[in-house]
Amino acid sequence: MTRPELSELDYLREIERLAKAVASAAAGEQWYVGDTEGEGPLQRSVNALGRALLHYHFPLDGCLEEEAERPHVPLAAVAVIRPEAMPVGTDETYPHACARLGVEARPEGWALWETWIDGNAKVTMVVSAVDTTEGLLTNWAKGRDLLPVMPLPSQIAQVHAGWTGWGSIFSPYGKRKLGLNGQP
Repeated sequence: MTRPELSELDYLREIERLAKAVASAAAGEQWYVGDTEGEGPLQRSVNALGRALLHYHFPLDGCLEEEAERPHVPLAAVAVIRPEAMPVGTDETYPHACARLGVEARPEGWALWETWIDGNAKVTMVVSAVDTTEGLLTNWAKGRDLLPVMPLPSQIAQVHAGWTGWGSIFSPYGKRKLGLNGQP
């Protein structure tokens, strides 16, 4: 049986999945104490592997070579709008929201990235990078403080002054900047 050809991103995800499985399995073994005193080569290696696991990889996470030089976007919050699901607290339908945002209604939906320009001017970027946004949400839910790199110009459909506030989920960075840490 031949192995499927993986993209670089899928390869990173698979290596991370396998490394997590090793670290998780080791945690249940009697020989694995989790401290560094008296650890043998295997335990040292498994500990190093566990510490090296940074996050779930996703497009625009900055890990790929071609993304390394791109600046990170200081996101305050994100939301995803789709034909079948709009954020909580949004009374608009997907087609109406798209019309108001000035974008076509796409079956895969749009991601709304609420950020700042020039320090404190609030803007909402309407981007096609829905998979990136889902990757961010997965990492934020696990307490990982990550920001994406700047999308390609072709991935940015619109930039609007102000934030939509459509059931957006705050980033760890946004919570700190806005002074929301510790609040539900």
